[in-house]
Amino acid sequence: GKAIADAHLMDAHFTRSFYKHILGLPIDYKDIQSLDPQYYKSLCDLLTLNIEDLGLELTFSADSEEFGVIRTMELKPGGANIPVNEENKMEYIQLATKHRMTTGIRKQIDAFLEGFHELVPKELISIFNEQELELLISGVPEVDLDDLKANTEYTGYTASSPQVRWFWKTLESWSPSEHNKFLMFVTGTSKVPLEGFKALVGMRGYQKFSIHKSYGNDRTLPTSHTCFNQLDMPEYSSEDILRDKLEYAVSEGGEGFGFG
Repeated sequence: GKAIADAHLMDAHFTRSFYKHILGLPIDYKDIQSLDPQYYKSLCDLLTLNIEDLGLELTFSADSEEFGVIRTMELKPGGANIPVNEENKMEYIQLATKHRMTTGIRKQIDAFLEGFHELVPKELISIFNEQELELLISGVPEVDLDDLKANTEYTGYTASSPQVRWFWKTLESWSPSEHNKFLMFVTGTSKVPLEGFKALVGMRGYQKFSIHKSYGNDRTLPTSHTCFNQLDMPEYSSEDILRDKLEYAVSEGGEGFGFG
């Protein structure tokens, strides 16, 4: 709070969900992606596959550990006796992630916000979204495009593909703040690894930024999978179209669109 009040930047980054807590914004199940990528992947599987085919016997309850003791918490009244099925699995996913990101740490969140709002009234930061608040607290990191390019992998494209050359030319024409938005779009955070982009971390540990050729046409937007630091980009027919679609996707879809 004092860093914001005194306009001092901090070399610290919170999770996306915690910035939402500071702003009083609702938490979505996608917010757990940066906190626990493996759990997010499991939720995506639960959402996209038939729960009967998965052979899971879930109820509206969740286990949590407190000082070595496992406790079972109901996600809703009577939840331990309510089975999860195809009709209610979306409700289960929202409640389960809310428990992990909010209910389970409610005391710690409230304690933090009590001190934070003593210095920074809630109404003063209500104009920001979670990405903008991160930049306000931590500043805009410098994105070394040469380092990013040297640590990029390609699937369906090569470094000499016209679309890849247009892609890098587009990024080189952008401002530092636009580079930051792009980094958020493909990785879910504005933080640049201290060791450079060779140390970029994804769901499988160290995971370099990658560009994949995706299905689509000149009307299709590029999408991202932040769990994998992956950009899916159609084979656009011109540099102008690629630039327009990439700019629109990054500016309007700050968290990416694809499931991990």
